[in-house]
Amino acid sequence: MEILRKNDIIELEITDISNDGNGVGHYNGITIFVPAVAVGDVISCRIVMVKKSFCYGRVENLINPSEDRIESDCPVSKYCGGCSFRHISYEAECLAKDKFIRDSFERIGKLSPEYLSFCGCKDTDLYRNKAQYPVADDNGKAVCGFYARRSHRVVEYTRCRLQPEIFSDIVEFIMAFVNENHIPAYNEVALKGLLRHIYLRRGAYSGQIMVCLVVTDFKKAKVFGKLAVLLTEKFNDIKTVVLNENSKNTNVILGTKMKALVGDGTITDTMCGNTISISPLSFYQVNTQQAELLYYKAAEFAGLTPDSTLLDLYCGTGTIGLSMARQVKKLVGVEVIQAAIDNANVNVKTNGITNAEFICGDAGTVAKVLYERGERPDVIIADPARKGCDRPSLEYMAKMSPDRIVMISCNHTTAARDCAILGELGYSCDKVMGFDLFPRTTSVETLILLTKKN
Repeated sequence: MEILRKNDIIELEITDISNDGNGVGHYNGITIFVPAVAVGDVISCRIVMVKKSFCYGRVENLINPSEDRIESDCPVSKYCGGCSFRHISYEAECLAKDKFIRDSFERIGKLSPEYLSFCGCKDTDLYRNKAQYPVADDNGKAVCGFYARRSHRVVEYTRCRLQPEIFSDIVEFIMAFVNENHIPAYNEVALKGLLRHIYLRRGAYSGQIMVCLVVTDFKKAKVFGKLAVLLTEKFNDIKTVVLNENSKNTNVILGTKMKALVGDGTITDTMCGNTISISPLSFYQVNTQQAELLYYKAAEFAGLTPDSTLLDLYCGTGTIGLSMARQVKKLVGVEVIQAAIDNANVNVKTNGITNAEFICGDAGTVAKVLYERGERPDVIIADPARKGCDRPSLEYMAKMSPDRIVMISCNHTTAARDCAILGELGYSCDKVMGFDLFPRTTSVETLILLTKKN
């Protein structure tokens, strides 16, 4: 077998795409991962890193382009870590994401569910209702944009095609103020500076905008009171401006302390016909219209009746459960973040829903409490974070013996693992359906129906 070395140049055909968006090719039995390629590309590939059983490469020349390849319409897509699929057709992207899901369930979960048709997104640009822009120091000037792929180096660019155009206008206005007033950007190496992130949220239907400025110290951030006033004078849709304090040496964007400079720290939007209150710390799907399609299909999977009790684990602000509350006798929601529970309770009152209870706590811990107090839901909805469910949560979900478990996951690999565990605990993985809530990125949402085995 020929041994590959760094800087070797080989001819390589790309035959697959990995979950992280890299193209996959094989050379004399060695797997080689290459970014920014399409299935069917034949390339001249430079080897840039050699591992024991695989290599990383980069494109030196494109010998024969794939039929899936298109010209990127973003000037920084090669450098930014956001869009991994802007160089291929959207049809090819959907096929790749559908394959990601199937591979995970068959390879990791050893499962053979029915796969329903993948649900692509009508709008592949300007769909995000949330954006987080890191701020960095560049020789004494504050800059912001997006992290370069696999790094914390900020690519200075604000006109992202995934975000509403007004976000770019707001960020540029903020950065002009920051530099005019010599406000120091945070340096995560020196652990110095004031402004760490600019975090924006916008109601897809209401148009209301929240500006959240993440700073290292509230006491040093008084100058942002003036900025808050200027922002609301310039942009009529800004309903609240909030400071968030995060002084820790961490990759986590938000701290736990909030201070509203304008408004009450929340905005409202509509989701599945319900009015929803949203705070900086509460989870809310970034693609509102596509999330509504996902939730309607989840309700179909749930097979609810007027006598049903529905348990909504990892409920966030309650959007999923509340979209189904009028179809059931009782709704119980569980979420570990208190601010999200506060939002959920506001949402219940605002929408006149009287059959819902929301509990703050870890899913596994609360599931145990609910089991011990005799709760036996007919259906459980679970929408965990990327790490998936822990074993105690899955065990108590099964112990409560619902007829159906409907799982919504932003990580198909952990979802496949969790469904395999639920299989051991008496549940059959029946149906799986992919939903693209994040066009042009590698992320994809998965909807799963599990039913109790006889």
